[in-house]
Amino acid sequence: MDALGAMISAVLLGIVLVKLEDVFGIPRKTLYFLAGLPILFTVYDLICLTKDKSNVGPFLKVIGIVNIVYCCISIGTTVYHFKTITIFGYLYIIIEVIITFSLALFEYKIGSKVSKRNSEKQN
Repeated sequence: MDALGAMISAVLLGIVLVKLEDVFGIPRKTLYFLAGLPILFTVYDLICLTKDKSNVGPFLKVIGIVNIVYCCISIGTTVYHFKTITIFGYLYIIIEVIITFSLALFEYKIGSKVSKRNSEKQN
């Protein structure tokens, strides 16, 4: 699920918003930077799919933390470009941050539960 969301973000940021740069007001270089991060997340997610399914807790926790960091970077770049970003740009970033942050919390909580359950089984 995370890989799919990351791919959607990468396409929206790196292709759609770039073509509509004037509408969103986010500079092209910033959009490419923000699009590159979800591409890295997708690669990590796909690598995680190849790992042992019985021990996915730590991987989910990392994905959750990285997504929270991504939200902070998105907010930071928005603040940095606050003079050029339009209301549509702010709306896009706010919606993406809300969705990503919610997913990140869910991933981290599930990862923590799975890790705890696995450590209890080992004891």
